[in-house]
Amino acid sequence: MTGNRPRLRRGVRLTYDETRSTHVILYPEGVLVPNATAAAVLRLCDGESTVDEIGAELSRRYSGVRPADVRDVLARLADRRVVEWT
Repeated sequence: MTGNRPRLRRGVRLTYDETRSTHVILYPEGVLVPNATAAAVLRLCDGESTVDEIGAELSRRYSGVRPADVRDVLARLADRRVVEWT
């Protein structure tokens, strides 16, 4: 992580797949089906919001959100080359 503001990498798109009734991540290497937590995090990855701001927003929406969990989700998505840091 070189920055603290995650965003979707170029060529990556989070969309809702009506056929599967779930969110999917479309990227050059393929398709991922994120769990509901990862999809909620990704919707907030705009390159402007910090990880702490994303965690705070998710805490307002859902109970039991821990900043460490948000960081873990983002680290795994970065490993898959879905998000990058600004």
